Amino acid sequence: MPRTLIEIDRFSDEPLYRQVRRAIEHGIAIGTFDPARRLPSSRQLATDLGVSRNTINLAYQELMAEGYVESKERSGLFINRDMRPRCAVQERDTRPRIDWGGRVRRFPDAGLAHIEKRADWARYPYPFLAGQVDVTTFPARSWTRCLRDALYRPHVFHSLQDSLGSDDPMLVDMVRRHLLTARGIEAGPDEVLITVGSQQGLDLLGRVLLGPDQVVGMENPGYLDARHIFLRTGARLTGIDVDAAGLRPPASLDGVDLLYLTPSHQHPTNATLSIGRRRELLRQAASAGTVIVEDDYDSEFRYQGSPTPALKALDGTGDTVYLGTFSKFLSPGLRLGYLVGPRELAGALREARRYVLRHPPGHLQRALALLIESGEYHRSLRRYRAKLMRKWSATCTAVTDHLAWPQPPYPPGGVSLWMTGPPELDCRRLVARAERRGILIEPGDIFFLTEDPPRHHFRIGFSAISQRSIVPGIRLLAEVCDEVLGEP
Repeated sequence: MPRTLIEIDRFSDEPLYRQVRRAIEHGIAIGTFDPARRLPSSRQLATDLGVSRNTINLAYQELMAEGYVESKERSGLFINRDMRPRCAVQERDTRPRIDWGGRVRRFPDAGLAHIEKRADWARYPYPFLAGQVDVTTFPARSWTRCLRDALYRPHVFHSLQDSLGSDDPMLVDMVRRHLLTARGIEAGPDEVLITVGSQQGLDLLGRVLLGPDQVVGMENPGYLDARHIFLRTGARLTGIDVDAAGLRPPASLDGVDLLYLTPSHQHPTNATLSIGRRRELLRQAASAGTVIVEDDYDSEFRYQGSPTPALKALDGTGDTVYLGTFSKFLSPGLRLGYLVGPRELAGALREARRYVLRHPPGHLQRALALLIESGEYHRSLRRYRAKLMRKWSATCTAVTDHLAWPQPPYPPGGVSLWMTGPPELDCRRLVARAERRGILIEPGDIFFLTEDPPRHHFRIGFSAISQRSIVPGIRLLAEVCDEVLGEP
């Protein structure tokens, strides 16, 4: 029982046991107490409140006599399960209430769609979702060991201390030596910032670099959450079209303050930005003074050919900002990522982060550093990549075999397929109809920056679904597509 529910006024004319009884009765009425949990003993409650046990016993006896509390043999006192919270019939406060709808600030993205994720996605037989992971691939035993080790010397200080705006130096070192080098990126410790997922990196960049006078260039279609974040700064967005080779460089980046792109696997089409376009964009950005933000959210998942060098690795100026995440491999729920940028920018972002959440949890940072140092991170990543490659191959084959319309060659990486149906296919109707048949897919229209986006695109993710469910799921999805196309 929370002690804060009981306030004793020793100067009141009301007896103390009555005050205790009234406080407990009020807690029952508003549903504070869990009927499955035992109430504190008279000795414990008397000690907490500084009163005699007789006072508490009298209060409990009255509550039992009136049916609020019941005694269970050798278990103690419990709230009567038949007592229902009656806050709905309590006298209402007639004072004027605050109009929260009018007081809450409205942001420029208020009318924009959101990426919706079903919390109960795992109960669906065919969850073709791109933003979830196969939980069986998580290195649970190794992660548990690292969490435990992080609470012992010499790691415990970094796990539990308040480091103000600083990051765990061991994790920063692991990112620099074991992750960035694989992408051809060199960075000093003061150029790396640990984030609560790459999305926080975008939020911090928006806070520090953007405002009503700035212009942000984005891929069209592009990452919807990034659009929300940038719009909330007051910046103006301009869409740049995407094709099979990624974002098509405009004639110039003059007037564009920040260019956000996903070059490894374009979100959501999965196209890889060609090396020629990468060099052209870097040239244009250097000429126009445009900050390039490279979101490299799943570059590890390439199944054929060699990875294309990161934009950050090709940038001789060092001005490109690089975002990485651990969510796409380890777990979206872990919420850890990193940002690499020029020293002056990283310092400003670190200060902005300090007054939002200070720093990501130290325990998680040190545990992740230990996981990388042990080699288990990369061993698990290799196993996961091999498993995803089998799922990717099965999904591509199933789509080719069962969907009635031709598809272009699929990019050799990522965790989803971008599907383009006949112009008359309505992806919204398809998503709703598929869900009723146990299939979860994502509509494609939400990713476009245009006012009247095309409705014949959708996305099939294959990271969360079991491999044995892919073929029957795609076969059933093809039947649903035919049904939707056949409707007037």
